[in-house]
Amino acid sequence: MPRVWPLAAALLLLSVPLVAAEKQVRPFAAVTFKGSTTFVLGDAASNRHGILGLNVALVGNIVGIEGDLGWGPRFFEPHPKGLVLKSGVTTATGNVIVTLPRKLTEYTLRPYFVVGAGAMHMAIEDILSIFDTSKTLAAYDIGGGAVGYLTNRVGLAWDVRRFGTLKAAAASPGSTTEPGKGRLAFWRASMGVVVRY
Repeated sequence: MPRVWPLAAALLLLSVPLVAAEKQVRPFAAVTFKGSTTFVLGDAASNRHGILGLNVALVGNIVGIEGDLGWGPRFFEPHPKGLVLKSGVTTATGNVIVTLPRKLTEYTLRPYFVVGAGAMHMAIEDILSIFDTSKTLAAYDIGGGAVGYLTNRVGLAWDVRRFGTLKAAAASPGSTTEPGKGRLAFWRASMGVVVRY
């Protein structure tokens, strides 16, 4: 029971500045780069791919929290040998934001650092149905960006983050380059519209 008190105190201290936090909704478009994977039909993961997503955040004077959702269709396409019929990657993470105080960035860009964890779902369907894969993996994201406002309520956000699996997923023999271990990681650069309340 004594161990519960420090956790409760930390949550209370975090929640106090978030009561009056700035609420943000950020729809965004992004591109991935420098991807890598151990799945044998994942050659195209290193290519650039489009991502659409939505980010919702509560940002206090210095600390905030956010939820981030991204969807990347055709992530493992085109396959060099034309073996992949259909594929995609979806990420969902909960994050902590650390930013500069409002007073210092009132009339300029407000930079921030973000780190968190969640889930990454990947799917590959091949023409022979031999290496079909559908996995939901524990994942992390880490990165940073900046927000600048055009009006009192509407602005733009630029963001670069690294996404990756926290541990290798169990995989069927022959479906990965590392025996039985499935991994996926990539960078995501995004630009979005910010609406604050």
